[in-house]
Amino acid sequence: MALISATPTVAIMGGGPAGLMAAEVLSQAGHAVTVYDSMPSVGRKFLLAGVGGMNITHAEPKPAFICRYAEQAAWVSDWLAEFDADTLRAWIHGLGIETFVGSSGRVFPTDMKAAPLLRAWLKRLRENGVVIHTRHRWLGWAPCGCLLVEHPDGQTVIQPRATVLALGGGSWPRLGSDGAWLPWLAQRGVRIAPLQPANCGFEVSGWSAVLKERFAGAPLKNIALSLAGCAPRKGECVVTEGGLEGSLVYALSAPIREAINRDGHCEVLIDLLPDRSLAQVETALNKPRGTRSMARHLQGQLRLEGVKAALLRELTDASVYQDLPRLAQAIKALPLTLLRPRPLAEAISSAGGVMRSALTDDLMLAAQPGVFCAGEMLDWEAPTGGYLLTACFASGRRAAEGVLRYLG
Repeated sequence: MALISATPTVAIMGGGPAGLMAAEVLSQAGHAVTVYDSMPSVGRKFLLAGVGGMNITHAEPKPAFICRYAEQAAWVSDWLAEFDADTLRAWIHGLGIETFVGSSGRVFPTDMKAAPLLRAWLKRLRENGVVIHTRHRWLGWAPCGCLLVEHPDGQTVIQPRATVLALGGGSWPRLGSDGAWLPWLAQRGVRIAPLQPANCGFEVSGWSAVLKERFAGAPLKNIALSLAGCAPRKGECVVTEGGLEGSLVYALSAPIREAINRDGHCEVLIDLLPDRSLAQVETALNKPRGTRSMARHLQGQLRLEGVKAALLRELTDASVYQDLPRLAQAIKALPLTLLRPRPLAEAISSAGGVMRSALTDDLMLAAQPGVFCAGEMLDWEAPTGGYLLTACFASGRRAAEGVLRYLG
């Protein structure tokens, strides 16, 4: 095991948005920077996130934007103070990539793709002198205190003046974010919150065979979802073989997960007709139905059919259909018990990671001077919609500015 001959001033472990942003700031300041990534190419999770449309950030007002980070809003707002959504858009435009704001307020590159943005960015980084080593996995610290790196030719150690760890959380491990860094930091006395699924689907005790066979994969459109302590949210999700997933569920995944952690389950209420009041539903149900079945009546008066009608039947008993006030109540607040989140490896992102108390304001590890952390490996979470990426970029910039102050 030999010291790498060209030890950089700053080593960055991880080639995602946070790591690459740190590399940009530091290289522009004149430092020799090397990025090490375990995958055959950098930015793999970034590219996959762009499949179907690269949602890079969100255009909503800054106070509302910051609130998306919930319990860690004050911490993340420190990063966004220097690199917010508007600054991120301007930075993208500087790469020659134009953006637009969609009807939902989400911001996308004009061509909706992540690859052109990443190519332009890597070109600029290389022009700034950034060296990128792929298939180089950080393995923690060697006995000498140097960084231990595994690569196709074996193992080696490096001793940079500063290090930025941007290793991701625990979601999508096949793209490099496998959480392997947790024990190495814990051994150094770094406080870490356990990694948990975020922006994920949830499981129920089990659907009936009929529901699974006929409606697994069917979208539940124009519904509202609520749980204790949270205002109802409108949107859509998907019935899976084991439960629910999709954007509406992802938006409430944090409170659902915490309720399950606390109580062992979480009851959510599904409003199958959020654009109609309870009184309107009752009025429609009370109209004469003649010889028609209740299923036909629901379809004719309320357009309640398909997967919505099946879910209503699944989660109520026959007596409810004989009691119209109870049936109306079920349509507006259908209770469903969620038992567990889907596995972390399937989640869009992860919660938990290096805790704020383990870091200085510059995102340097208090227990390991000269080592900084950024991105999803920090203990924060956010819903989808561009909030995750924006904070990853901003945290990488914050860590790099901390490195500059540290190197002084």
